[in-house]
Amino acid sequence: MRKRAAALYGAAVVMAGTFTAVPAEANAPHTAEPVHAAAPTWRNCATKKYPTLQCASLKVPLDHRRPHGQRITLALSRVPHTAKTYQGPLLVNPGGPGSSGLALAGFVASALPGKVAAQYDVIGFDPRGVGKSRPALDCRPGHFDPVRPDSLPATPAIERANLARAESFATACGGKYGGLLPYLNTTSAVRDMDAIRQALGAERINYLGYSYGTYLGAVYAKFFPERVRRLILDSVVDPTEVWYDANLNQDVAFNDRHRAFLAWVARYDATYRLGTDPERIEARWYAMRAALAKKPAGGTVGAAELEDTFIPGGYHNGYWPRLADAFAAYVNDGDPEPLVKAYEDLGAVDAAGANGYSIYTSVQCRDAGWPRDWRQWREDNRAVHEKAPFMTWNNAWYNAPCAFWPTESLKPVNVANGALPPTLLFQATGDAATPYEGGVTVHRLLAHSSLVVEEGGGNHGITLSGNACLDRHLAAYLSNGTVPRGHGEADAVCEALPAPKPATKKGAPAATKGSALHGLLGFRG
Repeated sequence: MRKRAAALYGAAVVMAGTFTAVPAEANAPHTAEPVHAAAPTWRNCATKKYPTLQCASLKVPLDHRRPHGQRITLALSRVPHTAKTYQGPLLVNPGGPGSSGLALAGFVASALPGKVAAQYDVIGFDPRGVGKSRPALDCRPGHFDPVRPDSLPATPAIERANLARAESFATACGGKYGGLLPYLNTTSAVRDMDAIRQALGAERINYLGYSYGTYLGAVYAKFFPERVRRLILDSVVDPTEVWYDANLNQDVAFNDRHRAFLAWVARYDATYRLGTDPERIEARWYAMRAALAKKPAGGTVGAAELEDTFIPGGYHNGYWPRLADAFAAYVNDGDPEPLVKAYEDLGAVDAAGANGYSIYTSVQCRDAGWPRDWRQWREDNRAVHEKAPFMTWNNAWYNAPCAFWPTESLKPVNVANGALPPTLLFQATGDAATPYEGGVTVHRLLAHSSLVVEEGGGNHGITLSGNACLDRHLAAYLSNGTVPRGHGEADAVCEALPAPKPATKKGAPAATKGSALHGLLGFRG
């Protein structure tokens, strides 16, 4: 990232739970009546990976201001505690918005040290509209079917084609789910979380959120500070940029991360035979893009789909060897098959992805204001594309339905909070999806928070991904509330893990803790 973490000077540790909560500030809404939720009935839903996983469902109001009105169903998961010492429920969320959280409970419980996980009921949930929650949205099936128009609007016709897709998606969402869309937003999801807390019989919750889940957690803490016991935010959304500006800033950060990937390829010229100069390798990548715009690989991977395939590399460098293999096979050997397979595995949108995108747009378009005049989008994205061409227009079209969204926008929540116990933030300096400055901003906004920085890291979602230094801070906090305290911008600094090596078997998927987590977090969130 462009900004390095400040050095630590004389770090100390602080215990969570030593501050008295005070009422939330006036700009946090409290108009909803309390929900009296019945205790969940848990049933076995074990998998080979997660043999102790249990599942349940919970009915909550569609509109929390009308607790006796229409109800919807949330899907829940749990890995129950096994230790005599019980520290309450640990709710976990993978971000998105739109990602399923059911399997994340199993992952977190298995990835934490056993003695720590045993003290918590680790609770996953599919937020409203997501996955196994009901109703689950799919606004426009086939919206991402290949081959889409080139994302770069080089001609008015290409721009019109992309605009038509975006408007069609927004219109389809409004036509199918017009009665639901006003209630698909972060504040409604936060009230669902509090209904989960009540149904579990807990006075307070512990929470671990990744990516968008950091904003969800910060908003929950704003609304209900007295109900927060421990709060962990990993890869932190900048709440002052929700959501239009956040996406423009993402474009620059993803371009930096893509160039980091190309520099990594240059270091392994003996393997990939693409050269040793990152700038020339970048030129070859864009030449590949131009060729695919004219003749899609396998009839499925055009220019837009190529971008979809390589964007995951901006989230997690564990994908770099496979992406480099596909790049090299296409450019050096004229073989499109590895690229097509990589697209199918990393870039293509399946039914779960279609559902996730429907919720992503529903929540982000409702959460905050977006320009309704396409001329502003065009001007802003042209300016960003000049310096960051990798993802800018792809990302613009991904979010473009918000220019046509059929609901009015809410105002972002000011998450500034002085009423919380010590909280713990994790941030990589080179994170593209949630750039480093977001972690610094939230550290400033949340009094009593501690920021642990992964220096030189570029992955998104960094705890429970193999970095022992980060995980020690996480385990200490969950064990007894200990947080580091320093005098600089960061309270603790951990060195990033080494970059991956080329795959010993071409095209082989990554098999690391980080890749396991990123399979659950998904992309774009």
